[in-house]
This record gives sequence, structure tokens and C-alpha cells, in this order.
Amino acid sequence: MACWMNLGQQFRMNSWKYPGRVAVKDARRSYTYLQTNRRVNRLAQGLLAMGLKKGDKVAVLMENSIEIVEIFLATAKTGLVIVPVNFRLTAKDVAYILDNSDAGAVIVDAEFAPTLDAAKADLSSIAPDRCVAVGAPLPGYLAYEELLADACEDEPAAAVAPKDPWILIYTSGTTGRPKGVVRSHESHIAFYLINAVDFGFDERDVCLNVMPLCHINSTFFTFTFTYIGASVYIHPARSFKPHEILSIIENQGITFISLIPTHYNLILNHSRKGGHDVGSIRKLLCSSAPVRKNMKLAIMDFFPGVQLYEAYGSTEAGIVTVLKPEDQLDKLGSIGRESLGTDRIKLLDEEGREVAAGHVGELFSRGPMLFDEYYKLPKKTRRAFRGEWFSAGDMARKDKDGFYQIVDRKDNMIITGGEHVYPSEVEEVVGSHECVFDCAVIGMPDDKWGETVVAVIIPKSRSKDDLTENMILECCREQMAGYKRPKKIVFIAEDEMPRTPTGKILHRKLREQILHELY
Repeated sequence: MACWMNLGQQFRMNSWKYPGRVAVKDARRSYTYLQTNRRVNRLAQGLLAMGLKKGDKVAVLMENSIEIVEIFLATAKTGLVIVPVNFRLTAKDVAYILDNSDAGAVIVDAEFAPTLDAAKADLSSIAPDRCVAVGAPLPGYLAYEELLADACEDEPAAAVAPKDPWILIYTSGTTGRPKGVVRSHESHIAFYLINAVDFGFDERDVCLNVMPLCHINSTFFTFTFTYIGASVYIHPARSFKPHEILSIIENQGITFISLIPTHYNLILNHSRKGGHDVGSIRKLLCSSAPVRKNMKLAIMDFFPGVQLYEAYGSTEAGIVTVLKPEDQLDKLGSIGRESLGTDRIKLLDEEGREVAAGHVGELFSRGPMLFDEYYKLPKKTRRAFRGEWFSAGDMARKDKDGFYQIVDRKDNMIITGGEHVYPSEVEEVVGSHECVFDCAVIGMPDDKWGETVVAVIIPKSRSKDDLTENMILECCREQMAGYKRPKKIVFIAEDEMPRTPTGKILHRKLREQILHELY
């Protein structure tokens, strides 16, 4: 009977095939496939010794590190489900995810323990002996290295099937309430193999990972390389310094990086061409936002001979389209064409009819990288599909050559520095201020971050002379993660807010209005 090997099983095979090859490294450490596999087995055995069993959830609140890579691998081997939590979230947000996911254990970087401690006050599902800390010893936490030291190196005896769930990762919904996306081993195996073909990766590659491993982008690309027997260099997500990145490229022989436009801007604006040898780079990916022509040209000039790719996808659908190097300058603004294994994309109108080329419709895709369901949200799962076809809510058009272009986000989502921000979540906080009558949050173009969060506020009549920008910023600072907070506040009169006849704010119209007035 045919059966795909999941990431953990393939890693075991790679430890036999390439025992001396470097699997993962960072600024301080370097582990071969054999060494890493032994550590992963110890971790897997330690987690099972806690009483965890197949299907149980292990939450992870961590920065990029070798340890978080080991946790992904250990859960893959044991049938446990990993729940990566964004380390930038507030304790309130973390508590919601841990509770909603039914997490039975949690592993945390020591520096994020205060956030977790605040979150645990509202939790009862995680036993004290199932809290593990990486780094400095902490009271009330089992030390990660002690967990490994007390366990054996035997492969865990677990029957894990390709269709079993592996990752439960949370993405904000249109209401701002996080939704748990359940992804199977099979969907990730498909990603690794398809993208090895689409991007031309092989076991000689060395990937530099700088995107946070609590995001789906990193789980896709980092583990593509460990699946095919290549090497990965892990870099902290919060420490993107161009000179450090370029030094790593030069010293480690990096061949591939996945970055967002903000990262490329930082490299191009703060680094001198020729200051570092970047000749090892074969391929670059830019995702999360479109890349302008002048930036594409600058990237290709800075990295001579590089093959530049862009891709469109989502946490739920995986990679849907790829814009390949040969089409970069001819198809500006395009997200490319269907990735290998993805069926022909459907662009549908509100009645579910396919629109003609050049017309805008909601983008629906079908392929082997699709998720299983939204956790505990069967109605939302059903609403996201038309039969076997899934939509993330993006509106797109197709040109005569079959290339697609995203024209708007149906839910008005803002992408700032690669992070997703939903206006309604910010509007709830801003609108809670006693001096605010109404508000809307929109994304405005930003050279550094791609988009920046702007709050447009109608003050209450009695407070219009007293309400200040600092008052709003202070209100937000106390209640939400930094990347979600407005970077600019605009005050307008009530009759200046564009609305539908029923009173709903027209975010797209408001963006055009503010863009015209202030930008």
C-alpha cells in the first residue's frame, strides 16, 4: 500500500542517509542529521513520558531557534499536534489560543514566560508538570535540556498516518478573533515535494530562515529543506539587521532566503553593494506583498544572477500560485500562475459564476496543500469552500495569458511587515476609548513595512478639542501587540466618514480619501 513519509519519518531516513551532513545551525551551534535526530527522539520520548498521546496539542511560544525546529520534528514523529503561537501577542491573545486549542502542554522561551504566566491565570487545561522552558531555569517550569537528558534516543513507537493532523496554527478571522487552521502531514508533504520541483531545490541548498516559525511561511520553507536532506540556518525573527544577514550569507554559503518587501528594503537601503560576497545566493522568494519594478531591478542588481520568485498563498491553502524568474519584469503586479499540483483557479462572482479574463472575482483554489478545517468552526469551514474549492477571501483578475493579479482583500486585511492585522480588532480597542464616537482602521502604503496601520477617528462632540493622538496610542499600547497598533491617527468629522446607506463604513473609499488628502 502506498504511503507518504511525514517530516519526522523522512528526517529519520535522512539521519541514516546523511549522518554527517549539517541539518540545522545557528550563530552558536551546528547539528548534523544524526545529532539532530537523536535530540528529536529524546524530546519525543520526553513528551510521551508526560502522558501526552497522539492527537494531543503542544503549544509553543518561542522565537526562532534550533529548539523550535526540534519540537516540530518531535510532534511529527509522535502524532502530537503542534500549536505555534505568535510570540508578539499579548497575554490575553495567548490565553485565548491555548484555551481554544485545548493545549495539553506548552513549551516557552524563558523570555516569554511572563506573558505565559499571565495567560495561565485563565487556563486550567495545562498541568504544571507540562510546562517546559527553553533557556534560563525558571521556577514552575521543567528545563528543556533536562527533559531531553532524562529520555532515551529510541525512535518513538507511534503510528502516524499522512492524513493525521500535525499543525494547528491560528490566523485572525475577519472579526479579528483568531481561527485555528488544522493542517495534516499530507498537506505539508505535498508542499515540500511540489516546491522542491517548482523552485528547483536540492540537497546541496542551504536555506537561511529569518521569518518567524510561528508563521506558516517558515514551516513551509524551512522544512522543505530538511525533508530533502539540505541544510537550514536559523536566525531570530526579531533581529533583522542587514549587515548580519549579509555576513551570514557570505560565511555560511546561503543559497536561498524567503523574505518580505520590508526585508529587501532594509538590505537595499542600508547596505553597500560589493561589501559582502553574496554570490552563493541562487534563489530568492518575496512574499506577503507585491514587489514594485524598481525594487525587483535593485534586488537583481544587488544579488547578481539570482532567480527571483514571488508566490501567493495562505495558511489554509498553502502555495497557490508562483511567479517565476522569467516572468518577473513582464508580469509586474502579478502573483503568477498555478503552482504544480494546483487545479485551475476559479474566479467567481457573488452568484458563484466564473468571471471572464480581465474581470474581478473571488479567488478559489483546489490542491494537495489545502488545510482540513477551522478548529471547532464547522460553519466557517463550510463557508470558506464551494465544494472542494477554497477561498481566503481575496479578489483577483486573470489576464489573457493566464496570470493572476490580486486586486483587493475582501476582508480589508492589512499586511504590515509580513504580519496580518484585521481592522475590526484594532477598531474595537480604539473605539473603546471614552472620547471616540466612531472609528475605522485602514492600511496605507509604507515604503518600509509595505503597509502601515492608520486609525481614522470621529471624536465625540464634547471631546473633539480634548482628544489627542497620544491618548489613542496609549490606549492601544495597553491592549494589543505592537505591530497591530496604529502608527498614524487621523481625526475627521462625522459627515466625512464614507458609509453605505445602511451606515456601514466603506473602508476602500476611506483609503482612497485619506490617500488623496494626506499622501
